[in-house]
Amino acid sequence: MTASTRIEPADRELPARRPFTSQSRMWDEVGLVTFPFTSGSAFLLQTMEPTIAAVVDEHSTFRTDPMGRAFRSIASVMMWIYAGDEALAEADRLRKMHTTLNTVDAQGVRHTALSSGPWAWVLHTAVYAYTEGAKPFSRTPLSEADKEEYYQEVVQLMRNFSVAPKEIPPTYSEWLDYFHDKLENHLTATPVAYDFLKVSRRIAPPSFLPRPLAPVWRAATTPVSRLQYFFTVGTTPEVAREKLGLSWSATDETTLRVLGWLVGRTVPLLPERLRYFPIAYEARRLDRDRTRLRKMIDLRPI
Repeated sequence: MTASTRIEPADRELPARRPFTSQSRMWDEVGLVTFPFTSGSAFLLQTMEPTIAAVVDEHSTFRTDPMGRAFRSIASVMMWIYAGDEALAEADRLRKMHTTLNTVDAQGVRHTALSSGPWAWVLHTAVYAYTEGAKPFSRTPLSEADKEEYYQEVVQLMRNFSVAPKEIPPTYSEWLDYFHDKLENHLTATPVAYDFLKVSRRIAPPSFLPRPLAPVWRAATTPVSRLQYFFTVGTTPEVAREKLGLSWSATDETTLRVLGWLVGRTVPLLPERLRYFPIAYEARRLDRDRTRLRKMIDLRPI
């Protein structure tokens, strides 16, 4: 028994792949150190997709090396937005890496990492994480025009990753219908999703850490992991929480809003070097340097 995993050819010519620039919304938003606060719910939604769950179950290191996997994932996402032409090379590297990440589950269903639906779903969860999951941390609510603008940038990101056109709704409004159908009718409470939640609650020490230092590691990371778990559950759609049997009270919601309010007003006060992940910060600094150089060149005496 096999699943439908063949990537169908494009039914229309796609616009060109192109890297992001400092003129995009993503340039200001994706590289913030608050990225993990909403990426947890995005990854949880990914692990509820049966094919992604099956592939992650067999090939991912998130159980044995959660910190390493998190650092690699964040660095890769930063490359997508801030690495210029190398962003396209990073997308190609990931597609090549995923060509061999296939598996057959206990029911005999074959799952392929590059199946068009699952491959697209990874990026669709990014739309949710920014437009809906990030609400508690936003200083000002996003307008419908803001959401549409951001969605169209994700559409470009999907093109960079060679997502099949049939998996890309044209507008944000149509994406909402797609997303809610996915939540209601396609996502399931997979064992991998529960494992991810378990790992989120207690971050395992890195393999290189000497065993005697493990208690120190637990003491230092327990508050962080609890907060990360809380944000993950709190920013996950209610339908998904119910499927997973996760409790979320009115008190939890109030606490999330209070913490989100604090984050949303504290992080913008940080120096840019601390406000952004290193790749994002250096890209932003380099962009300003190039702008200053261009100005000097244009003003040179001739």
